[in-house]
Amino acid sequence: MQHNEDLVSVLNDLIRINNDRIDGYEKAITETKDADDDLRSVFRRMADESRQHKAELSLEVQKIGGEPVADGTTASGKIYRAWMDVKATFTGKDRHSVLAACEFGEDAAQKAYKEALEDEATNSADIKQLVMKQKSALKASHDLIKRYRDMQAAI
Repeated sequence: MQHNEDLVSVLNDLIRINNDRIDGYEKAITETKDADDDLRSVFRRMADESRQHKAELSLEVQKIGGEPVADGTTASGKIYRAWMDVKATFTGKDRHSVLAACEFGEDAAQKAYKEALEDEATNSADIKQLVMKQKSALKASHDLIKRYRDMQAAI
């Protein structure tokens, strides 16, 4: 029974990380200028990606008899959003600053997924495969944000 409780805890942490991403990208959409429709489209896609991840993780939590967290973010998520607010205040909300803040959030998501994979609670093949699949998708998103940021820095 302890294993299930530990697994529920790990999966709920990943749900919170995805809530952070949803909140972060919705904020990033509002922080970008009208001329940045390309970024808004990317940000919407990434928020939707996290909504899908959250649904998959919630289903796994329910399968093992746990209660998935509906809302709520991690402490780091609150720090991430506060950092983004401060950054935007000082930088005038330019593309590079918004992208840098998003990359910061993506780094946090990668770290959370890495830690989840290292946790003994995620040893079952199905759970490990789900977490690895989501981590891989998030890595691709991270790399896309980084490419956008690097292109913006070069201008």
